[in-house]
Order: sequence, then structure tokens, then C-alpha cells
Amino acid sequence: MTAVYTILLIDSDPSHAAVFHEEVRKLEKMPFRAETVTTLAKGIARCQREAVWAIFLNLSLPDSDGVRTFTELASAAPAVPILILGRVEDEGLALQALRLGAKDYILANHFDPYSIQRAIRNMLERETAEEVLFGERERARVTLDSIGDAVLSTDLSGHVRYLNRVAEKMTGWTRAEATGKPLITVLELVDGETRLPCPNPMQQATERDTPSGLTPNCILIRRDGLDCAIEDSVAPIHDRQGMVAGAVIVFRDVSKARATGIEMSYLAQHDVLTRLPNRLLFKDRLSQAIAASHRSATQVAVLYLDVDDFKRINDSLGHAMGDNLLQSISQRLLTAVRASDTVSRHGGDEFVILLSELASPGDAAAMASRILEILAAPHDIAGNSLHVTVSIGVAIFPHDGEDAETLIANADCALYQAKENGRNCYQLFERHMNVLADRRRSITEDLRYALDRNEFVMYYQPKVSLATGKIAGAEALVRWHRPGRGLVGPLDFISLAEESGLMIPIGQWILRESCRQASEWHAQGSSEIPISVNVSAVEFRSDAFLEGVRIILEETGLPPFLLELELTETVLMRNVEFILPVLHELRAMGVRLAIDDFGTGYSSLSYLRRFPIDTLKIDRSFMQDGNADASSAAIIGAVINLGKSLGHHVIIEGIESFEQIEPLVAVGADEGQGFYFSRPVNPAEFADLLSGQATLPDSAFVHLHNHSALKAVSSPI
Repeated sequence: MTAVYTILLIDSDPSHAAVFHEEVRKLEKMPFRAETVTTLAKGIARCQREAVWAIFLNLSLPDSDGVRTFTELASAAPAVPILILGRVEDEGLALQALRLGAKDYILANHFDPYSIQRAIRNMLERETAEEVLFGERERARVTLDSIGDAVLSTDLSGHVRYLNRVAEKMTGWTRAEATGKPLITVLELVDGETRLPCPNPMQQATERDTPSGLTPNCILIRRDGLDCAIEDSVAPIHDRQGMVAGAVIVFRDVSKARATGIEMSYLAQHDVLTRLPNRLLFKDRLSQAIAASHRSATQVAVLYLDVDDFKRINDSLGHAMGDNLLQSISQRLLTAVRASDTVSRHGGDEFVILLSELASPGDAAAMASRILEILAAPHDIAGNSLHVTVSIGVAIFPHDGEDAETLIANADCALYQAKENGRNCYQLFERHMNVLADRRRSITEDLRYALDRNEFVMYYQPKVSLATGKIAGAEALVRWHRPGRGLVGPLDFISLAEESGLMIPIGQWILRESCRQASEWHAQGSSEIPISVNVSAVEFRSDAFLEGVRIILEETGLPPFLLELELTETVLMRNVEFILPVLHELRAMGVRLAIDDFGTGYSSLSYLRRFPIDTLKIDRSFMQDGNADASSAAIIGAVINLGKSLGHHVIIEGIESFEQIEPLVAVGADEGQGFYFSRPVNPAEFADLLSGQATLPDSAFVHLHNHSALKAVSSPI
């Protein structure tokens, strides 16, 4: 059903009512209906009873006259458009009513069909235009309230005319409260650093008639007094004539973005774990300190620190404990140095310290000594008392280098020498250390390709039974055919392999090749000669070590009882609770275990009893005098008796003369190993020794055969 819209005439003149009804009736295509009442009171009652689309109002009525007639009706029907009828002499009143909200004006003596039709058409067009305008305004309002940015507009005088919801939330002012207020009251802006007022953005845009933006680091002071970092853009608003009529300001909260930017900038120059300056920031500060030192004729020192054996803590107690320890070390370093100095972390367990404006190298040495003392005190980490030491390398400007990179590199060289000197000490840089550093770098670089190029070879040194003179086993010893350098022994490259992370793949190759060779000898009919392979601390702590041993034994087919793994006392005594389960797993496989270089470490007898060890190898240092004197023999005898009491097989290393053998047999040594019997030889030469096709150098076993202290030797070796 089509809706019908009522047009009400409030007029006491019957002639006006007649023509009005007639003209409305003629609007057949329009859903309009004409109604008339003769007094203001009746008109108000009619509007209150049912909706009216429009009203024609005569200002002169029996119960009301003048502008008061319009104001009372407009108050009773505020949403209804009202058209005024007035006499010629009432034109001033009609104009006053128009200013108060009336939509149109017709002279009463011109209330004819043409005027009525024109007035209705105008109201229709006006309503259509208002509907369109309302729709546009509503869409604009919804859009502005839906976007994430705050929007605020002002008039030319700088008073607020509009805020969207985001602007209300950010400023703390509602639209109703802010409207008409000066912009600087609602949008109070200060510089984030100086806290001084920022330039008025609206004033800049309107004066220049061009878009602009806030000054950098701008802060909005909200109505509740809280700060809010913002960014904005300001554009002038123009009227129909193109003149500036005000400005619109669009701004957004950038507190999180600004904080994130600051944090990212900080992290780009600082270590995440310790919050100390990183390598990048340290190098910049060192360069600045060098420049300042040129001007002040002072010296600058770089201290390069490395935590001794830090990997053991990480592997045994976990990375979380290691991280906490690094944080503790960093805090102590900060307390040790001056406020003008810089402590940085260069990654891992390495710290580098910048000491500026020093009077002499002695100041740097004194600081290094102080750091050693401060860090040596126990670190209380999660209820654990951890004892650590550090090694320190020191380089001083200008004597040890004139730029940042050289000083850092030379301090690193000195650090390596401090470690070579026994650790827990500091070392000042000396020129010859560069040669050693270059040599280390060269060896390390060549090592990276040695496996791929098949440059490693295995040599084997026999272990000899001192009771029978027979070969009782073999120790596998790696050699490196380094290009252009010939055969290189393990002492020249194993430590570098451990430092560079290459020891695990190299160790796996050594174990696999040794087991393969032993399995081959075994398959060729040689007697069951066990093969001994040294295991470094780096390999033993690897999570993949146990599984690697199991896989290699399966691949090579070597019976597990023919494999003996040699570990030093130092390896075994580090984190006993971690090591014991690994040792028991190896024994469960059937693998034999030996303590290498026994007597040089700091074994605890109570722990030694718990280890499932088969063999003790007494270190060659006990035989270093050539002929073991009475005191050496007594020590060796005590160690042998200790080993025997624990049920261990005992081997003496470093036998270099026949005269050393008899006293060793007398104190119960089981086997001997050393150059007197044989130097390490290649696999073919060792196979000849096993088969009897070759004898050991200097006819060692002939002497053994003729010696009265020994049994007859049936072996041809």
C-alpha cells in the first residue's frame, strides 16, 4: 500500500482553504492529501496526533499572531518543514521566521494555484536534496567513525567543529564538549624531548594554504594528562569560492610503533641476552675513543675476554643456566670498569672491553687483574654455585694498532696466547703473536676441506704385553696430509678442530676408519687385536656420540669388545653425573673403556670407583727421565697397585729403552707402549707386524726374549 503524505494548512481564511484543497487534489501523481485547520491550537493538536509531511502557516490566526505563531508550531513539530503565509505589511515578520527555520514565504494575497504548486515542488526538491545530503553526511560520519585514524576539523578561527570517535578516544574530549573550543585546548601538543609546545598545525596549513604535518617526536597531552605519541597530516578546507575556511587534521597513535622503532634501533646495537653493546656499537665507540685519544695524547686499551671451558657448562647444566651465567658475568664486568668505559658482548662467551683515556699500559694490566679477581668469585645461579675463570687478551692503542679492527684482532691474538699459557690469566699483545694467529687461521681454513679431500690417514702404534712380548693391541692415531706441508701430527691441529667445530665430523671419520681397519684385520685371520681410539671432550659431550658409536660398529662389523675408547681424566671429571650414564651405555654395548694419560689429572678416587673403566694408561711423563729412578718407580708402582685394586688393566706409555721394562714388569704393569717397541706405522706396516713379516725397530723382541726377567717369547715379533 502506497503511503499518503498530509499537507496541513493552518489558516482561518475559507478562500485559502478552498484553493489549497483544489491544488493538492490536482497532484494526482503525488501521494498527497490536503487538510486544513483554522487555529494554531488545532494545528498543534493535529501534528501531535499523526505525522504531517509539510505545513502552510498563516502568521495571523484567531488565537495567535506574528512570529510567536511560528515559534510555537516549530517547537511542537520540530521535524516538519513550515511555509509562511503573510500580509505585505508582515514581510519583516516573515523574514524573521525564515531566519528561525521556516522553509519558504508566500504573500497571503498571492496564495494562488501557481504559488501553491511552486511551493510544493520546492519542498519536494528540498526534501530530495536534504535526503541526498543526509545520506552523504551519514556515509561520511560512518566512514570517519570506522577508520583507525583520528579526524578533527576546525573553522578558520581555529575552533573545533568536528571530532570522530577515534579522536574523541585519543583526546579525551567528546564531540559535544570539544565543539567550539580552541584547537590548542582540545589538541595540546608538545615536543617529546623538550616538552615545549609544538607549532599549531592548523595555523600552518591555513596560512600557507597547503597540507603539512606535525613536527617529529610530537606528543599529544590527553585530557586526563597522559602522553600519547602521534603523527599527523593537516590540510586546509575551502569554501565555494576557493577561500580557506578551516582545516582538517588526521592523526594516529604511534606510541607502539615509536617504541618498537626505538627497541629495534637498540637491539641493532645491543646484545639481546645481556643488553650490552654488541660488536657494531663497540667498534663505533672504539673508533671514537681512538679519535679522542689522538687529541688528548692518551692511550686506549681493548680487553678481549673468553670464559674458560664455557661449553662444558652449557652441555652439562643446560643453555638456560649458561645464559644466566653470562648475564652474571656481564653485570660483574660493568661494576669493574668506569662509567666512561664500554663492556660489550661479541657473541657466545666472548666479551670485549674498551678502556679509554689511559695514562699507561699498566692501567690496562691492572684492570685485567681486577677482572680476573672479580669473576673468580662463585656465581650463584638458580641455587648452583658456579666457579668460572676467564682468559684475557690486551691490545693498546697506538702501540698495538691504530684502528679499531686491528686493535680487536690483536687483542684476540693475545687472548689465544693467554689460553695457551694455561688460562685464567691475561696476556698483553706482542708482535710475534700475529704470525701465530695467521698460522692458526691458515690451518683452520685448510682443515675445513681436509675431510672432503681425503687428506686424513690413520697410523697405528702397537701395545705390547710385558709378560709375553706379543702385540696386545693397537692405538689409532690420526695424521693429516696437509697440502704443501707434508704429514702433520694431531698436536698441530686437533685443538683448532675443537675450537672451530670440526672435531665432531673428524672424530667420526677417525672412529669409522679405525673400526673398519680393525674389522679388516680380524677378517683376514689376525688374532683378536683390540683397537684403541681417543675421544675428545667435544665428541663425548655431543648428543649424537652414543648413536654414532652404535652405527659405526654396525656398519663396519667390528665386534664391540675389540673397540676401546680412551678418555682423559679431565674429560671424565667434568660433570660426573652426566658422564656416568654415557659410560654405562657404552659398556652395555660391549665397548671397552680406558682412562688415557692417567696421573696427570685430578681424579677423585670415590668417582674413579664408580666409572666402568677397563684400562688405565699411565702417562708418559712418569717415564720422561729415560730410566725410571727409585722415586718414579715407586710412584708408578703405587699407581699400578691402585689400578689393580680396582680391577683395571694397566698400560705404561712412553717406554723408550729396554732398561725401563724390567722394573715395570716387577711392579705388575700389564702392557707397554712407546718408541722402543715401535713408532706409529701405517696400516700395511702394522699388518706385517701382526703377520710376522716384519719386526719392530732395533729387534726389540729379541732383547725381550733373551732377558731373564721375561718369559720366552714365541711370537716372531
